[in-house]
Amino acid sequence: MMEDKKTPVREAYYGLPHDVKFCSKCVMSNQRPASAIEFKHTKDSKKTTLNFDSDNVCDACRNGDVKDSIQWDKREEELIKLLDKYRRNDGYYDCIVSGSGGKDSAFQAHVLKYKYGMNPLTVTWPPILYTDYGYENWKNWIEIGGFDNISFKQNGKAMKLLTKLSIENLFHPFQTFILGQKNLAPKIAAKYKIPLIFYGENEAEYGNPIADNSTSLRDKSYFTYNNLDEVYLGGVSIRELTEKYELRLNELMCFLPASASELAETNIDVHYLGYYLKWIPQEVYYYAVENTGFKARPFRTQGTYSKYNSIDDKIDDLHYYTTHVKFGIGRASYDASQEIRNKHLTREDGVALVKKFDGEFPDRYFNEIMEYLDINPDFFRNELSDKHRSPHLWGKNDRGEWQLRHTVSGNGLDD
Repeated sequence: MMEDKKTPVREAYYGLPHDVKFCSKCVMSNQRPASAIEFKHTKDSKKTTLNFDSDNVCDACRNGDVKDSIQWDKREEELIKLLDKYRRNDGYYDCIVSGSGGKDSAFQAHVLKYKYGMNPLTVTWPPILYTDYGYENWKNWIEIGGFDNISFKQNGKAMKLLTKLSIENLFHPFQTFILGQKNLAPKIAAKYKIPLIFYGENEAEYGNPIADNSTSLRDKSYFTYNNLDEVYLGGVSIRELTEKYELRLNELMCFLPASASELAETNIDVHYLGYYLKWIPQEVYYYAVENTGFKARPFRTQGTYSKYNSIDDKIDDLHYYTTHVKFGIGRASYDASQEIRNKHLTREDGVALVKKFDGEFPDRYFNEIMEYLDINPDFFRNELSDKHRSPHLWGKNDRGEWQLRHTVSGNGLDD
């Protein structure tokens, strides 16, 4: 009697699930990693990934269903009660909004100031390489919107090295930006004694565990640390960065979160505004255009069909290309899934857009980025990319080209 041939169990990098599944409501796969604590990220880190229920629906879509049942007028009453607790009339700041002047931060700061009467200080961790329109949007946010702003320009030497290391070790071009985006505001709040910080929507909107959205508070583990020996930047320990790469601790401190002991003395609350106000990215975009002079890209973003999401940094597009390599999920998958949840696209539309745009190589700024970071472009496109392709996701077709084994449209190598 002949034995049944079994599909070989191929290695899955990053702790990803071996079996690739796609949500039955959106176009996201179960390979999508949840947000993690960036300063503990190493090449050996294992990912917690998007949960699917017994009906093959992802947590992000279930969270969208929950949003439709929330009594948003009651949530707004909670927001007003919170703001009344912190609102000041003595000329000093009563809250911080962290952002780059993109649509989300522009909306947050403007609605807090002009609708709810708050006095926000805006705080910016600049991108490594501003796009022209990203920089203009940042200026318009401050000048047209009417906000004070602290923009913290990083040590260029350290920023370049850490970004290069994060690409080479983690294939993660965006790490240095995420570190600053999450860590700067709490440290500024502590220094200036401003007890309230707002971010936009909770990561549960995109795939973190749905229970995360049961509170407006951000988990302090994302922006505090207890032991410097537990901190890694670019996948490298602080000790190695100081000894091997000869960076002073002083040059690294701006990338680190606040120490737990430092924040324990300040009693700072970090909230998601999206817990209180129904967060719909397209409506946030329209609001920012009307009130702060925000402008979309004049052209389609490579890797997707949209023009207004994550457009501040030239390295943005490369970041989403690396997620396609590592997780089989490109920028169109992220954009389409969110728009399906907000009922702006059908799933059929989303599948077609993913098939057309996901994984498109972002060559518009690529050579400039590689030159800036002193990385050989061929090394990135070939050896480095190939090194980070998980065997359970990728194989080579008859033409010797890399191809995903499974896709949402069902045209993968093993579909």
